[in-house]
Amino acid sequence: MTGSAELAELAPTGTLRGGVVVAPVKSVSFAAKDGDGAAQGVPVDLLRAIAADLGVPLALTEFPNSGQLTDAVAEGRSDIGFMPRDAAREARVAFGPSIYLMASTYLVPAGSGIHSIDEVNRAGVRIVAIANTTTARSARRTAPLAAVEEVAGVDIMVAMAQRGDGDAFALSHDSFLGLLPHLPGARILPGQFQETGVAVAVPKGRPRALSLVTRLIEEAKTSGVLRRAFDAAGFAELPLAPRAS
Repeated sequence: MTGSAELAELAPTGTLRGGVVVAPVKSVSFAAKDGDGAAQGVPVDLLRAIAADLGVPLALTEFPNSGQLTDAVAEGRSDIGFMPRDAAREARVAFGPSIYLMASTYLVPAGSGIHSIDEVNRAGVRIVAIANTTTARSARRTAPLAAVEEVAGVDIMVAMAQRGDGDAFALSHDSFLGLLPHLPGARILPGQFQETGVAVAVPKGRPRALSLVTRLIEEAKTSGVLRRAFDAAGFAELPLAPRAS
């Protein structure tokens, strides 16, 4: 049962203000617009389930990348969001359990001579990544010889990949699955250069809110709510993060 102090800390305005990243196609951490222009996907389904469980209305704010979502949660403009975690974000927001263990890799355009992640780390190679994200930071760290160009959103990255404007494009494996049909001849490089959890996050300094969302996410794993959200988004083959992760 949710206590009034927990609820007041998680949704201090009386409305659960959820932040979501919107991209051209869904991933575990990205929503996408349906035919009516409404955001749909795993994070949206989970935010709706949490709001319904708490008995409060949900107000969604959309962002083009997880860096801007991090800013909104850190500044208290959003009460909750789902995002990949790393040390930079842990310094700014409070993380609860992961819902998915995400692996980042590169996509290379048609005709590329790059065949492995190691080959990306070369002078003259131009990596395109989404600004202020865990994947962009990891690409800089693991490919120091290459140049990393950060862009505002996945839509810009896709347009660049379609033009061949870049040598390697950095995202998570699950994000690339939906993008490949839009990029004829492109290849996803095997392996990964980053693995991290996609986790629920709330503003720092709200310990009751963190305890509440931790309980709700763990319950969603056991009740089937999280599995149904993955399946509905087209990710029936992807495993959930284990409990207490």
